[in-house]
Amino acid sequence: MHLDLLAILTAFGLIFLAELPDKTMFASLAMGTRMRPLYVWFGTSSAFIVHVAIAVGAGSLIGLLPDWIVKLVSASLFALGAFLLLRGSGGDDDETEVRTVTGFWPVYSTAFMAVFISEWGDLTQITTANLAASNGTWSTAIGSAAALMSVSALALLAGKFIAKRVPLKTVQRIGGLCMLGLAIWTAVEIFTG
Repeated sequence: MHLDLLAILTAFGLIFLAELPDKTMFASLAMGTRMRPLYVWFGTSSAFIVHVAIAVGAGSLIGLLPDWIVKLVSASLFALGAFLLLRGSGGDDDETEVRTVTGFWPVYSTAFMAVFISEWGDLTQITTANLAASNGTWSTAIGSAAALMSVSALALLAGKFIAKRVPLKTVQRIGGLCMLGLAIWTAVEIFTG
């Protein structure tokens, strides 16, 4: 196994920049306001590692998946997330206690599945597959995984920072509306992409 520092840094830089404006970052931010951020990070990071392994090991197989099915499932998951966030944010602030999803396995599996399904055929996965073909498998895998995990951590830290300064119900409403927007955006991609 040969590691190339330049290939690691190249993969990290490209993937980090590509993932910053991605819907998965916003989904992580929204999940982090309702669930324990560390558990969300473990779930998202595990899903990212699986996707990196798939991308560097069998990048060409991604193109065989029907794009519309991937987008339909992704849109459905975003819509479910929007429903859960918006449902939990209704009512009077004084009368309704907001419940946070707890427990390692429920949070981990929710975060894992949200990222695992929505990242199929994503720009970062395709970029990782392309980089692996030209810059080496291990170097690309390390750089890509580190970038994806860093963006998720950044989103979760921002979510925690925001949650300390803005009422949780407001954050949940905004997160729910963002998730709804992502669901609509992904559904529109089925017909325009």
